[in-house]
Parts: sequence; structure tokens; C-alpha cells
Amino acid sequence: MVNPWKTYIKLSAVLMGSSGLTKGSLAFLNYPAQLMFKSTKVLPVMIMGAFIPGLRRKYPPHEYVSAILLIVGLILFTLADAQTSPNFSMIGVIMVSGALILDSLLGNFQEVIFTMNPETTQTEMLFCSTLVGMPFLIPPMLFTGELFKAWTSCSQHLYVYGVLVFEAMATFIGQVSVLSLVALFGAATTAMVTTARKAVTLLLSYMIFTKPLTEQHGTGLLLIAMGIVLKMLPENKLPQKRANPQHNVENVPRREESSDGRFQIGSDEEEEERKSLV
Repeated sequence: MVNPWKTYIKLSAVLMGSSGLTKGSLAFLNYPAQLMFKSTKVLPVMIMGAFIPGLRRKYPPHEYVSAILLIVGLILFTLADAQTSPNFSMIGVIMVSGALILDSLLGNFQEVIFTMNPETTQTEMLFCSTLVGMPFLIPPMLFTGELFKAWTSCSQHLYVYGVLVFEAMATFIGQVSVLSLVALFGAATTAMVTTARKAVTLLLSYMIFTKPLTEQHGTGLLLIAMGIVLKMLPENKLPQKRANPQHNVENVPRREESSDGRFQIGSDEEEEERKSLV
């Protein structure tokens, strides 16, 4: 194992908190209202990335515009045929807002771990964070009696075990894919991909089950497509000026060789920021 257990304890706490607040908010918000909040996940991830020690991400303006187009398009598309209008409750809004903050912290925290220790594998992070997260889930399940109810229900309907195994396999593949995106492209890009994936899933459902598409569906799809195209535009960077040979060498990042023989470039301050977070 590459990372210490304390790293995965922090990661699991954020993961369990996000999941718990998301599902708990449904007791105070209806599904359309929760969906509106969860669809805005991209922006908190991008904003949080600018303050996370060791990342300090700076995104160009067109990426923020792209994220906003994706969010608005997805909300329009998903609420086009909603049977009920969004129903807001102050407690539910606070809970789902807390879930969004933890979600944005989770993706960036995972990116910091991959950046600090490139040897970290997706399966290690998934296994360890899930294993450490079990103690967070078992006490509330025992307290509410849900664990015994679930055990009794599964015993009465044996086919549920097969469904759970299939769901576990699908979840494993999905989570490993998401972690691979985080490791390769960063938390913000991953959030945008998962947001666009929701729109593709909904569109396929309309095509397979031949549901009628309205003008609001078309407007949402158009905004989503515009956001994706804008995200794919290359970033125009100004050519850097030629460095002065007599420039103060103290400001030049040091090139150090790590224990595994690879070279790492960066300042001591950036390294300390990453270590303090992980």
C-alpha cells in the first residue's frame, strides 16, 4: 500500500459524509429539487480546486462558461418532463449544499493523492476507502435497524443477492473508471464528464423507449453540446519570454531525484502543502 491509512480515513469520512447528506436530503427535498442542486457539482469542484493546498488550479474563463452551459442544459433537460415542480426546504437545502461541498472536496482530494503518490492505483484507493468506510456505515445501520431489515428481506427474496452482486460489479467498473479520469485529467474534467454522462443516459432512454422530445429537451441538449464543444477548444497560451540567464537561481524549481529513480520538479512550499493535506 502506497499511502498511509490516515489518508484513507480522511477520504472515507468525506465520502461517507457526502453520500449520507445526499440521501438524507431526500427526506426534505423532492427528487427534482435535489437533481437541480447535484447538477451544479462542476462549479464547486472547480472553485474548490483553486484553494486546495498542493493543487491551486486556475481555470480559464471559457471553462467556467462551459461548466455553466452544461449545468443549465442538464437542468432544463431533466426537468422537462418532471411530474412535480421542485420543492425546497431549508433543512434539505442545507444538507444538499453540504453534500456539494464534500463532493467538491472529494474529487480534489483524490487528485492530490494521485499527484503526491503517482504509484497509487485506482483499485487501492477504491478498496481502502471502502474498507475504512464500513465502520462509518455499520453503527447507524444497527441503530436504525436497517441492517436487520435488509437481512430479512434478502433471505425472503433470494434473487436480491444476484442483483447486489451485479450492482457491485457495475459499481466497481464505474468507480475505477471515474478514478482513472481523476488521475489522468483532474477532478474538474471528471466532474464535467460525469455531468455530460447523465445527459447521454437520459437521451438514450428517450431514444430506446421512444419518449416524445419537447422544445425544452432540445434547448437543454443544445446547451449541453455547446458546453462540451467549448470545453474541447484548445487553450491559447501566450508565448513565454526568454528567461534571463542572470536571473536569480533561487526562484528556479529544484529538480530532485526520488527514491524510485524518477525526477520531480517543484518547490519546497508546494511539496509541504501537499503533505499537509494528505
